Parts: sequence; structure tokens; C-alpha cells
Amino acid sequence: MTTFIQSPTPLQVFRFSLSFKNPTPIFDGSQQTAPKIPDTGFAECSGLEATMEPKVIKEGGRNFGAAQRAGPVTFGTVILKRGMVRNLTLWQWFTEATSQGLYGRRRDVEITLHDSTHPTNGADARRPYKAVVTWQLRRALPIKVKTADLNAKATELGVEELHLAHEGMRIQMER
Repeated sequence: MTTFIQSPTPLQVFRFSLSFKNPTPIFDGSQQTAPKIPDTGFAECSGLEATMEPKVIKEGGRNFGAAQRAGPVTFGTVILKRGMVRNLTLWQWFTEATSQGLYGRRRDVEITLHDSTHPTNGADARRPYKAVVTWQLRRALPIKVKTADLNAKATELGVEELHLAHEGMRIQMER
């Protein structure tokens, strides 16, 4: 039986937030933990995708095409653009990841899409926006950080792009 979402309005994708979770310990024997990256805002997020490459099995006697079986899954690079950050924690994370080679510090990242409707009256107007969908990226690793070009006439923000490679993605829908 097919289930349909009972919402009369489609999801709008312009209100989202980022959280960096679970810093992994440093592997030098110390119990030192990574500095916390504060919840961060970016103007654009792309690359939330997974692709499965099917395995093709050609069977004798099967005249209408080959059998398709599930194959390995690859995940796209998540690209965050125009970040609003007032400290160096993202740059420090990138530096730690590149200086530690294969054991670079990884973090779980949550990208949460929030409801676009918000009450405008009384005390309810101060409540946070309700989470609708959350993408959880497992063991993300920063692979590119790009700062904005320095220009006195420009209006760019401090972090122009942050690229994240990750080892898995889960999607959680709030009810």
C-alpha cells in the first residue's frame, strides 16, 4: 500500500542549519578532544546524494536483458557555500585533517531542514523552527576550504566553500 504525506504544502528548502557532532579523539595516546565547532550557517548546501552501481549478471536463457543486483554505494561530496563563521575552528579542523593523514579527525555532521512556517503572535514567535528532515553524515572529513576573495567592494562572507567527504548518510524525517 502506498503512503502519502498528508502535508498540503511542499517542503521549502531555504531554511537549514548545520551541527558538527562527535569529535573523534586524537590518536597520539592523549585523551585530548577536538575543539567544538559551533553550529554554523551556510547559504547553500549541495551534494546530498547516494549512488548505487548495480551489478549486471548475464544469465543463460534470459533473453530480455541481464539481471540487476545491488552493488556498492558511493556518496557525493557535500559542498557548503557562503558560510557565516566568526572563528577559526573550521580552518583548524581542515588543518588537523590534512596533517594527520589517514587518521585525520573526522566528525559526524547533521544538516537539518526546518519548517518554513513560523507563528508571528505572542510568545510562540520566539520558539525555534521545527526540524522537518535531518541528513546525518557519518565520519565527515573536510577536503577543501575556500575563503572569499579579498575585495573592498565585495559582500562575500568569510568561508566561501567547505567540501566534505563522508562515509555514509542517513535521512531522518520528523513527524
